[in-house]
Amino acid sequence: MTGTAIADLIHGFGVALQPHNFLACLIGVLMGNIVGVLPGMGVMAAISILLPLTFAMPPVAAILMLAGIYYGAQYGGAICSILLNLPCHPPHAVTCLDGYPMTKQGKGGTALGITMLGSFVGASFGITQMIFFAPILVSIALKFGPAEVCSLMLLGLLAGSTLARGSALKGIAMTTFGLLLGIFGTDVTTGLERFTFGFPELADGIEIVGLALGLFGIAEFMKSVNKVEPLKAGYAKVRLRDMRPSRTDLKMSAFPIMRGTLIGSLCSLIPGTGPTIASFVAYATEKKVSKTPERFGRGAIEGVAAPESSTHSSVQGDFIPTMSLGIPGDSVMALLLAALTIQGITPGPQLISQHPDIFWGLIASFWVGNILLVFLNVPMIGLWVKLLTIPYKYLYPSALFFVCIGVYSTNNSLFQVGETLVIGVLGYVLLVLGFHPAPILLGFVLGPRFEENFRRAMLLSRGDLKVFIERPISAAFLTVCVILLLGQLYVRWRSRGRVVTVDAIAVEES
Repeated sequence: MTGTAIADLIHGFGVALQPHNFLACLIGVLMGNIVGVLPGMGVMAAISILLPLTFAMPPVAAILMLAGIYYGAQYGGAICSILLNLPCHPPHAVTCLDGYPMTKQGKGGTALGITMLGSFVGASFGITQMIFFAPILVSIALKFGPAEVCSLMLLGLLAGSTLARGSALKGIAMTTFGLLLGIFGTDVTTGLERFTFGFPELADGIEIVGLALGLFGIAEFMKSVNKVEPLKAGYAKVRLRDMRPSRTDLKMSAFPIMRGTLIGSLCSLIPGTGPTIASFVAYATEKKVSKTPERFGRGAIEGVAAPESSTHSSVQGDFIPTMSLGIPGDSVMALLLAALTIQGITPGPQLISQHPDIFWGLIASFWVGNILLVFLNVPMIGLWVKLLTIPYKYLYPSALFFVCIGVYSTNNSLFQVGETLVIGVLGYVLLVLGFHPAPILLGFVLGPRFEENFRRAMLLSRGDLKVFIERPISAAFLTVCVILLLGQLYVRWRSRGRVVTVDAIAVEES
């Protein structure tokens, strides 16, 4: 680490440890922890509900709180996955495979202890990665013109849609839908209104708060309200001394934690992957390199250490392209990008130089927040388990109440409350039909910036589309886009071939 980086990091700790910023970080990680434990309460819903509260907060404190919710939820999600076999959030689904068997064997405390260790190591590596990689990306990004930015936006849109969970075609459809929603309102170039349908309230476009609360608040709650079953907390009694791993456990977990951390950090640099893919890749890797793969699924501690460290490494690393390039890696990062924009701050290459308090304060707050999470989780395991026993029928109306208050408080408009309800019902229908709405937010956030830079590129080149392939950086991004699409088509073709082969074998056997 260079002397300049050390000085900047020290400055960041000075910002993060200011009383109001420290309090914002503490509130964020505590709320994230609670959200991570509760089933049906997603990170997107929590950030969306609390987003209106940040309007009156200083920009640094607002971002520190929202970021704390994001990485704090990962700690809470591991607790219910290990102790109750309940994957409240997708990245922790793979942790259930070995975490819960360990709990039934009386080793739930050990699994949690290794989780805390692996999470802290993974997060610390992700933070260090951000310190080194973000300035490098910024130095490269300063050479970007409208054509390069437009091609990079296209790569982010394609990666976020094609690499989202489920069908790649559905992901592209949802991203396109998000792009269409992004053009509602007044055209910044011509001043003409687009798709307002006679409603003057739509002249400023659809509110990001209403869209997020509708898609990830109301829609998710409607989907989960009748599907959350009473929990059996019989195995979930863990004492503090049970969480201290033995030397053997530490020895068995050391290399899985290192491998998981590296996998998570690499996945974070690829837009659209996120912690879910990182955790599954890390688990598959450990099973592949293990000399005793039959232990996995029956309580192998490596099956807990690797995915949890990769999850946290990926979560911290996701901030690298978001803060330095303005390209969100997933839907949560897209919402944080919107939060910065609402505060009047444009994420991108100029962020580090123009707003060093936000960038370095955020990096320092990651370490502060992760240390706070360790101290919060160790003594409060019993409280989190009791929190899981709250009936969902009480949580649901309370959450809806806060959703309505949050939307109304943005502009004191009942129209936006109705707008959010309509979006929520539409989001629920999409979820039922198998269309995950996360890519919608990605398209909504990146769409206007893509359109703006495309227009600039066309004006500068006098309408010549060759500008996108004549400039080397832009051509490189477009090449990656083509490779990504061809890769998805190849995977789809291979999977169809396997289905046909299996069907043919079944017919012959019958």
